[in-house]
Amino acid sequence: MTEAFVRWDAADYLTDEEDVRLYLEACAEEDPGDGSLIRAALNDIARAQNMSQLAREIGMTREGLYKALSKNGNPSFTTVMQITRALGMRLRFTA
Repeated sequence: MTEAFVRWDAADYLTDEEDVRLYLEACAEEDPGDGSLIRAALNDIARAQNMSQLAREIGMTREGLYKALSKNGNPSFTTVMQITRALGMRLRFTA
């Protein structure tokens, strides 16, 4: 008997706003300080929602958004803010 493994994708499990919020909060807490985990989380969330629609809402091409949120991407703070707002979220700082 052989076992088949399937690549796990967080985007498959981000089905409602609460899941998205908790996932993004957890990634923000665990981020090593370079934003890489937050960028990856936004990529997962964007793929789970609708990358094309999100790109249109923030005034980017779909390809540009994929590139910005890719492993080697480096989205500007403006882009991150536009994405979070388009997703109906707010950035909050607490002490």
